[in-house]
This record gives sequence, C-alpha cells and structure tokens, in this order.
Amino acid sequence: MNKYLAEFIGTFWLVLGGCGSAVLAAAFPELGIGFVGVSLAFGLTVLTMAYALGHVSGAHFNPAVSFGMWAGGRFSGKDLLPYVVAQVIGAIAAAGVLYLVASGKPGFEVGGFASNGYGDKSPGGYSLMAVLVCEVVLTAGFLFVIMGSTHKNAPAGFAPIAIGLCLTLIHLVSIPVSNTSVNPARSTGVALFAQTGAMGQLWLFWVAPIVGGMLGAVIYRAVCGNQND
Repeated sequence: MNKYLAEFIGTFWLVLGGCGSAVLAAAFPELGIGFVGVSLAFGLTVLTMAYALGHVSGAHFNPAVSFGMWAGGRFSGKDLLPYVVAQVIGAIAAAGVLYLVASGKPGFEVGGFASNGYGDKSPGGYSLMAVLVCEVVLTAGFLFVIMGSTHKNAPAGFAPIAIGLCLTLIHLVSIPVSNTSVNPARSTGVALFAQTGAMGQLWLFWVAPIVGGMLGAVIYRAVCGNQND
C-alpha cells in the first residue's frame, strides 16, 4: 500500500501547489507571479515530490504518466488502476483543501478554479482541436523526457530536475491554450469545484493526455530502443 499512498500524497502536493499558485497567488497581480510563477509552481511540485517519493512509487502523480510508463514497458498493468485511483483521490482532496482556504477570503468567487477548458473556457479562446493537439503533443513530450531521464543509463539523480523543468516548460507554452492539463487527475480535482461547467469538457483532459502519454512512450522506445530499461 505504500506506493499507492505515495501516489496519493504526490498528486495531492502537485494539485495543491500548482493549482494553489493559480487560485491564490496569481489572482493578485501585485504579487507578480503570473504565468511564469504558476508554471514554476507546477514544475517544483513534481521536482520536490519526485525526490521525496520517487523511490517508493516511481513518482507518477498523473494517470497519463502511469499509462505512458505501462505502454513503454516500464510499469506493470496490475498496478495501473490502483495508481490512477490513488492519483484522482489525491487530486480531489487537494482541490477540497484549496477550496476551503480560498473560500476563507471575503467576497471569494469560485469561477474557473484553475480548471481546464477549450472554446470559451480556454484562457485564450482556443478551439477544441487546438487544445486536443496541444495536450496530446505536450504530454507525449513529457513522457519522452520521463522515459529518457529515468533510464538506467541516464545520469543518476537528475531525473526529477529534468522532469520538473519539462513540466514548467509545458505550462509556459500551454497555459494560454488550455490552462494546461497534461494530467487527468489534476483536471478532475479542480473541475469538481469550478463554477464554469468544466466537468462538461473534462473528457478531453482524460483522453488527450492519456493518448499523448502512451504515444510519447512508444516513440521513445522506437527511437531509443528498450535495451537496459
């Protein structure tokens, strides 16, 4: 059970830190964190928890990563569903804590609550197709980096840094497009509390990241082979 608890805690930290920076800090322009600050917050959550819990569960914290690692031959199918369940519960718990904190401010309005979306729910008004392509391609790139940096022949001890910086880069690119998912659990947790109808578009933020994650892992194996995984 330790690895499932680790996935719960890691995903909780990712949603609390990443979405918390968007809901609590980015809401105040005078704090100056903006898109860059939110992007760094998401990257730092993964970096810190990958070092803390990577030796326990592999530090997926994301159903798309779990599916990708399975497609890439690095993860057992018997653990796939328990990992995803732990990740989703962790994300919902974090969103609940974030809601309790955020609602403690007088005049608080839930609004989008850091949820993801396309069309009128996209920060930049991007279409469904644009968001779909963005989420698939960026999640594929994320898994490519994860597969490579965690390979046994990669420099030891640096994988969390590469993965955290990759997630930061992904957010810098795609926050205006989809508010950045690449993580179905992260999308689910905050969508449950959002008041913008985010649940109606949640399907895309399950399908696109999982397809992208599996695609990225398969491409990595095709390019780099499976020796010494």
